[in-house]
Amino acid sequence: MDTKLKLENALKDAMRAGDDTGKRTVRMALAAIRMAEIEKGSALDETSLMAILQKEIKGRNEAIREAQQANRPDLVSANEAEFKVLEQYLPKSLSPEELKELVQTVISEVGATTPADMGKVMKALLPRLQGRAPGDQASQMVKQLLQSS
Repeated sequence: MDTKLKLENALKDAMRAGDDTGKRTVRMALAAIRMAEIEKGSALDETSLMAILQKEIKGRNEAIREAQQANRPDLVSANEAEFKVLEQYLPKSLSPEELKELVQTVISEVGATTPADMGKVMKALLPRLQGRAPGDQASQMVKQLLQSS
């Protein structure tokens, strides 16, 4: 079952159960997906759906940090609850070791040797991540491995 269908079913379940947090969070994710589909003019593939969910999660993480700085525990807990709802729809995250292994494989496949080759590596790497690791984390790993080679 694809992610969009899972989200639509989760929205129905949250509505039946009276789960306001789940309902609100899934609606926001579906709205972001629909906006991207309208911009693209067609349905999104699974990789694009994962990217949108990653973006939604990143937004929740930023909101949590800002709420902590503002000493607003109510906002922290609300954003953490939304984070947990969204997290269910992403594939299992890669460990740092698994990410490093994948980056090394891609570097050898594209024949990258210097930091100037980072764009080629990222272009080949990002489709393979599919929401299992944030892009900024992958970028740091690529940069680190290319500088040490």
